[in-house]
Amino acid sequence: MAGYQHRSHRAPAAPPPEAYNPARLQDTLDLIRQEFDGLANELVLSRTQREKYEATINAQVDELNNIRQALYELEQKHGKVRQQYDEELRALRAELFATRQGARAQNAQPNVVFSTAPEPYRDERGPSLRDRDREHREREREGPSREHREREAREREERFEPPRDTKRLKDSALGPLMGPGSTPALPPLPLPQAQPAAARLTPTPRISTRPSPMNDFLADAPDPANVPPQWKKEGSDWFVLYNPAIPRTLDVSLVHTFMHETVVCCVQFSSDGKWLATGCNRTAQIFDVQTGHKACVLDDSTGKTGDLYIRSVRFSPDGKYLATGAEDKRIRIWDIAKRSIRTVFDGHQQEIYSLDFSTDGRLIVSGSGDRTVRIWDMETRESRVLAVSPDPDPSSAAPANTDAGVTSVAISPDGALVAAGCVDAIVRIWSVATGTLVEQLRGHQDSVYSVVFTRDGAGLVSGSLDNTLKYWDLRMGKARKEGGKPTPCTTNFLGHKDYVLSVAVSHDSQWVVSGSKDRGVQFWDSNGAVNCMLQGHKNSVISISLDPVGNLLASGSGDNLARIWSYNTIA
Repeated sequence: MAGYQHRSHRAPAAPPPEAYNPARLQDTLDLIRQEFDGLANELVLSRTQREKYEATINAQVDELNNIRQALYELEQKHGKVRQQYDEELRALRAELFATRQGARAQNAQPNVVFSTAPEPYRDERGPSLRDRDREHREREREGPSREHREREAREREERFEPPRDTKRLKDSALGPLMGPGSTPALPPLPLPQAQPAAARLTPTPRISTRPSPMNDFLADAPDPANVPPQWKKEGSDWFVLYNPAIPRTLDVSLVHTFMHETVVCCVQFSSDGKWLATGCNRTAQIFDVQTGHKACVLDDSTGKTGDLYIRSVRFSPDGKYLATGAEDKRIRIWDIAKRSIRTVFDGHQQEIYSLDFSTDGRLIVSGSGDRTVRIWDMETRESRVLAVSPDPDPSSAAPANTDAGVTSVAISPDGALVAAGCVDAIVRIWSVATGTLVEQLRGHQDSVYSVVFTRDGAGLVSGSLDNTLKYWDLRMGKARKEGGKPTPCTTNFLGHKDYVLSVAVSHDSQWVVSGSKDRGVQFWDSNGAVNCMLQGHKNSVISISLDPVGNLLASGSGDNLARIWSYNTIA
């Protein structure tokens, strides 16, 4: 074809590659180097800061260790000062006793004068004026410290403890559990008006409370410093004295100490022994027995003021619930897992002092200052009232004591009987099935503050303000149904120097344990012999509980402490 020229269809040529630029590569490397240097500097700063933090933490740990050591040293010094103070107080009491005895002896004998100097005037009620002047000068030289110490000692003795007046229960029925400035536990009750004067003044015969010869080591408040090492065991602020008259079969040790803000009025182990509940002002607390960790605090007092002491705590047998009885006349059933109240039982007219669950958990029994025992059904929430009626002792011409408030209750292991310790010194027993009074145990000379059935239900132990415990063989009371004599006390436990406030029986029934206003806890065998005496509190031991499955003891006291102790059998 004319004019035709062949043209090939070629792809457009790629642009020529950019020429190598060393300057740009150097800039990139510089940027990378700068970034690396920045990260290295940050790493150095982080290391420096970490080292600074570690040094600060180590310094704080050292400071805490120093504080801990200082506290330990202060505790040791406090223990020594306390021991010295107790020794001085005992010496002063002994001196006062000797002075009084000397004064009585001088007043009882005629004065024989071998000198022409006139005998100084002597007051018929005590030492001479010269003796009193000398004592006054000695007190002035000693300064206010002696009076201050004596006043503090009196205050410690009187706090949370029952008054000594024989009519104390008309003003305050449960003094050991009350704090200073609190209201009376029971309102004043009128004296019987129909009593002849001679009957009112008739003295009540009292049993001897001196320890038996087997317990003589308790007779004169033994000083641990004077006890041979093989018969004692000491801790930082506690000690155990063993009875040298019998073979030593126990070893007691402190396991945990739980501090509270107020008086610990009650303690109780759960049925599996894994938990311990305590009751104090407005709160109940639950602790892990193994670790000592506080598991929970149960408090229903939000927005409320004033004192409201919880007098009794009881775990349900399955461990799901905790029952608390308080001064506001109400029983609260707490769901422990939910930390909430499941049920509230109302009906008592005065403070609730004691609770107990039946073995199957279906019933809960309560005792109150309103002179009634109530049996509550956990499912239907219905209650039956067992009234306490004053009953004069047929063997005594004295009128009946109308102060019959209930201080302690217990339900037998088979759920057939309910026992109540009462202010009028009688232990009453009812049938759960019929609600009838089947037994009245007489023998105590003062209010009964604690009752507990033995594990087999065949016996009952009671503790009283007459400083004694008693064992009652309930099998012997069956004759009462056929017109026989009432159940007698078969064993007296004598050795405490002051009110017995709480009693318990070990799960193997080998030991009876008691807590007292004398600040001691005593382990008794079935014959009434004390195996050992534990001093681990600075105030009354208000409540004790024994582990239902193991060898642990819990104690609650007016010194704001709850403690767990182990007691193990030794060869």
